Amino acid sequence: MVSSRPTREQLAAAAGTTIPDVIEPGLDVLFCGINPGLYSGATGYHFARPGNRFWPALHASGFTPRRFDPSEQHELLALGLGITNVVNRATARADELTGDELRAGGLRLAEKAARYRPRWLAVVGITAYRTAFGRPRAAVGRQPHSLGETRLWVLPNPSGLNAHWTPTTLAEAFADLRHAVYSE
Repeated sequence: MVSSRPTREQLAAAAGTTIPDVIEPGLDVLFCGINPGLYSGATGYHFARPGNRFWPALHASGFTPRRFDPSEQHELLALGLGITNVVNRATARADELTGDELRAGGLRLAEKAARYRPRWLAVVGITAYRTAFGRPRAAVGRQPHSLGETRLWVLPNPSGLNAHWTPTTLAEAFADLRHAVYSE
């Protein structure tokens, strides 16, 4: 468990830092965030900000047997799950990213899919997905194209700032992916 919150100075120093992927070959799902926030950059854990709903949605949807703390992120590998990001650098807000960064991230994701061969890549954030993959009309859910043999899915952004999705509807969106992953 994360024992203390980063200080204001630690958060400021986290700008531009990167955190390692939680990844290995042959995962069932590689979840893909937009980019690390400063809180994640400061702690070194994906989706680490206390208000982020990724970990609760992962559990409520049935992907994990209990709610994991971000510090337990490597335990996902034993469940066939991993985490990466479209853009690697930590920022205070996702809107600080440029279109070029997102498109370059889409190319890196295609390379990761070819190298690690996850069954599914689930991008957590529709706007980032649209830009990264040049799919301006994409909607949340299963995508009609793939990266080689890796199928694509788009999930809503689990940030607490995304008020369009409640904890319940967010968990339902994650559960839709879980059903697709384990019923095929």
